Amino acid sequence: MDMMDRLAARIDGLEGRLIAHRRMLEKLLDLSSAEMRAEMLAWLEDREVMLDGQEDPGVVSGPEAALELALSDEMRLLHDRMAAAKGR
Repeated sequence: MDMMDRLAARIDGLEGRLIAHRRMLEKLLDLSSAEMRAEMLAWLEDREVMLDGQEDPGVVSGPEAALELALSDEMRLLHDRMAAAKGR
């Protein structure tokens, strides 16, 4: 197995772990009280936009912003899933 194959396997493993954690979090929230879900929705909503002091999110680029952008994107995805589940 060459270096690129090992890297791809590692990325796949990390993605699988992230998906497992997201599913576990969603299940825990499904089992939570309505009050706790509402608090979590508000908390996620506060964190789904990267606070970088810029009006245009395209201004921040490069590898230094990748972690922060991924974090805000994950918060947005969790928020959207919780809000959709609330509507059911």
